Amino acid sequence: MHIVVCIKQVPDSAQIRVHPVTNTIMRQGVPTIINPYDLFALEAALELRDKFGGEVTVLTMGPPSAEDSLRKALTYGADRAVLLTDRFFAGADTLATSYALATAIRKIGADYGQPDIIFVGKQTIDGDTAQVGPGIAKRLGLLQLTYVAKISALDLASRAIEVERRSEGGVQVLRTKLPCLVTMLEATNQIRRGAMADALRAARAQIVKWSAQDAGVEDISKCGLRGSPTIVKRVFAPAPRTEKAAMVEAGENPAEALIAAIFSRQPKLETGLAELARGF
Repeated sequence: MHIVVCIKQVPDSAQIRVHPVTNTIMRQGVPTIINPYDLFALEAALELRDKFGGEVTVLTMGPPSAEDSLRKALTYGADRAVLLTDRFFAGADTLATSYALATAIRKIGADYGQPDIIFVGKQTIDGDTAQVGPGIAKRLGLLQLTYVAKISALDLASRAIEVERRSEGGVQVLRTKLPCLVTMLEATNQIRRGAMADALRAARAQIVKWSAQDAGVEDISKCGLRGSPTIVKRVFAPAPRTEKAAMVEAGENPAEALIAAIFSRQPKLETGLAELARGF
């Protein structure tokens, strides 16, 4: 079994800054980390690899410094790391990013074996769009399972996977055929502590580095800033709330008093909960 995990090196959100003119994230001088949501995807892939055998290939697109995040993924136990780096990829939005990553995944399939499952985090902390994973699935013609909380079963003989997916109405149990793409929710597992052997292997591992040409990108105009139709008009912090906290007299039944106070301030909430209850 071959699993590909897409990760992203992102600025530490605690120290993120936005350029006042271009409205783009200023990455210079800001510490970088692996996108936290991607770690849940990586751990899910490693658990399946440990149980069923096979290989885990980690893929990222970014500047040469993104190699640090790939080596970190290798210390957790990934078998192979691929860095997609080229000046043509600079300034990519989700559309251009999904195009480049899908092209690289085709190249990975040709060189190392077609992936059975592609894992991604549900979204990134710097963009928060949750669009890249579904975009990759669409470009590769894969079935997609989004917001997955648990891999319930995997049958390699019948090429089937069963997952639990969180939705607004509860939990959905979905079963589909491989290959597929899975986006993992947060708090679904805990990334393992890397073994010493994996840390030593990661330090001397050869990171596979592909330019746009190496990855087989046929249309450069679909990459980077040129292939990105998204335009950021303005970036701003939300205005602070002027509404102050209200004091609620608890009385003999604090729970009822609190609920009544909430519903009096937000009448639509009571109506919505009533409609949801009728749906069950």
